[in-house]
Amino acid sequence: MSVYLYNTKTRSKEEFKPLNEKMVTMYCCGPTVYSYAHIGNLRTYIFEDLIANTLRLAGYKIKHVMNVTDVGHLTNDSDDGEDKMLIAAEREKKSVMEIARHYEDTFFRHTSELGLKRPTIVCRATEHIEDMIKFVKSLEDKGFAYFSNGNVYFDTSKFEKYGCLSGQNREDLKHGARTEQDANKKNASDFVLWFTSSKFENQILQWDSPWGRGYPGWHIECSAMSTKYLGERIDIHCGGIDHIPVHHENEIAQSEAHLGHEWVNFWIHMEFLNTKAGKMSKSTGGKTTIDTLKELGYLPMHYKYFTLTSHYRSAAVFSEEAMDGAKKAYENLCTFVSEFKASTEGKTLLSDETGKVEKLKAEFNAYLFDDIKTPLALSHMWSVVKDNKLSDLIRLNYLMHVDSVLNLELKNVEAKKAQEIEITDEIKELLEQRKEAKATKNWAKSDEIRDKLASLGLGVKDLPNKEVELFKL
Repeated sequence: MSVYLYNTKTRSKEEFKPLNEKMVTMYCCGPTVYSYAHIGNLRTYIFEDLIANTLRLAGYKIKHVMNVTDVGHLTNDSDDGEDKMLIAAEREKKSVMEIARHYEDTFFRHTSELGLKRPTIVCRATEHIEDMIKFVKSLEDKGFAYFSNGNVYFDTSKFEKYGCLSGQNREDLKHGARTEQDANKKNASDFVLWFTSSKFENQILQWDSPWGRGYPGWHIECSAMSTKYLGERIDIHCGGIDHIPVHHENEIAQSEAHLGHEWVNFWIHMEFLNTKAGKMSKSTGGKTTIDTLKELGYLPMHYKYFTLTSHYRSAAVFSEEAMDGAKKAYENLCTFVSEFKASTEGKTLLSDETGKVEKLKAEFNAYLFDDIKTPLALSHMWSVVKDNKLSDLIRLNYLMHVDSVLNLELKNVEAKKAQEIEITDEIKELLEQRKEAKATKNWAKSDEIRDKLASLGLGVKDLPNKEVELFKL
C-alpha cells in the first residue's frame, strides 16, 4: 500500500516515492543540548520516530540521521545574542562539554523511555567542524558567501529561491529585525556561516579556519552533516514548524547553492504543543520534562499516548486534565492486554482467525499510511479491543501489531494472574438465572443479578461462544 505524507514544500499531501527503493534517507533536526528537552520538543521526536516506523511498516529500510547541536546555537534564531551553551555553562558552573554531554545523555534517556528508536547515526556538531569549514569554503568559492568584519555571511540575494519553503519573500525574512540589525550584512536576510573571535569574545569553543579562529553558525551544521551521511539528495527532512522560516530556509539556500540542485524531496513539520497560556518553549520558561511528569505520577507512555490522540500537523493543548485522560485510557488498554494474554496462553490462531487479524491490521495500517492519522488509528484500535464478538486471541494479535508500530510497550504487559474463585451453589444459581435472563432479553433481571454478584465481590464478563468469566472486584 502507498504511503502519503504532507509535504511543506508543495503544501499538499503527496504519495511518498523514495529516491532509492532500497533505502529511505531521513534527516531530523536534533536537540540543542544546553538544557533539558521539554515535552513540546519531544512531541516532534515522537512523530518523527512514528514516520520512520510507518515507512518500515510499508516495507522500506530507513537511514535516519539526527544532529546534536553542542556549539553555535545563539539565544536568537537569527545571528544575534549569546551562545546558549556558554550561558548554560556559566549558569551551572560546568564546562561547555560537561553541559553538552549531560543534556545529550538525558535527551536519549527520555526518548528511550518513550519507546523511540535511536537514529541510525547521531552526529555532534563539535565533531564535524572540518566538514562545515569545507562547506563554507565551497560557498565562498562559488560566490554565495562573503567575508565582512570578521564573519562569513551567506548572500541571500544570490539564491533566487530564498523563501521558497515558507512562502515569504526576501524582504519579509529580515532575520535581524527582532534585535539590532547587523550592519555587516549586505542584505537583512543574510545569515552567518562562520563567526570569528571578533564577535562574542567569550565564546569558549573555537577552531582555526581560513577566515580566522572562530566557530560555525547554527544553520551550517545540518547541511554539512546531512550531506556527509546521506548524500547530495535526501528523501525526508523533519523538524518543528518553528524551523520553517529561518533555519530550514537557510539550510535550503546554503545546501542547494553548494550542490547546484534540489536537495530534499519531502519537508515534514510537526505542530506545536501548547499550554492554555500559549506555545511551550524553552525560551518562555517551558520546563515540563519527562522527569517532571514522572514526579507528577505519569509514566512516559501516558504522555506518548496523549501525543498520539492528536494529528502531528495539529497543535495539541497540554493540561493536567488531558494527561489524566490519557493515563486512564492507556492503563485501561494495558488491562485489556493483560486479560487477553491470560485467556490465550498456549493458544494459536485458527486459519480463519489469521485472515481476520490480517484484515484488521490492514485497516489500522491504512490510517498511518494516510499522513500518519494517529487519532483515527487509535479509534480503530479501541473498536477492535471492545468488540466482544472477536476472540481474545484475535484482539491480542492485532494489539501486538499496533504495538510494533506505536511502541506503547504493550508487549511488556504481563498476563493477568488468575484469581481462584470458589464457585458456591449460590453463585452457580445466579449465573444460571443470568443466562436465562439474557436468553429471554430480560435486561432488568440480568442487571439485578449482576448487582447481586457485585455484592459478593464478583464481576462477570461475557466471552465469545456464550461463555462467561468471573473475576474479583
